[in-house]
Amino acid sequence: MPATAPRTTIAAALDDLLFTPGLDLETAVERHFTPDYRQRTDGRWDDRAAFTDHIRHLRAVVASGRVEVHEELHDGDRTATRHTVDVLKTDGTRVSMEVYLFGRYAPCGRLRRIEETTLLLAGAEADRNLGSAR
Repeated sequence: MPATAPRTTIAAALDDLLFTPGLDLETAVERHFTPDYRQRTDGRWDDRAAFTDHIRHLRAVVASGRVEVHEELHDGDRTATRHTVDVLKTDGTRVSMEVYLFGRYAPCGRLRRIEETTLLLAGAEADRNLGSAR
């Protein structure tokens, strides 16, 4: 992709990763994240392979959902969002998480790094770690 490639968004990435069941997981990850992608969620660092395993797990427990971005800021290759993720799990329970995210883009428009903190708004105490569950 050229240096001026359009950037992915967290909403587009989460829609592809979690809420588009017919989309192959590896295709979705490749579309939005660089090969050297790293993510820290609630203090835990993962590389792209571990992140992909996390998403694979979520695909097994999430039936449907939606992302609502409340605030989004960009400065050069940096981004920050405050968004909520509401999901209906395959067991019929609902979970709502608020996420505070800081990220960096690669010149190709994909995300290279994310650091985020999650806050459980609704759901069982066991769902508190959904943002990093395996």
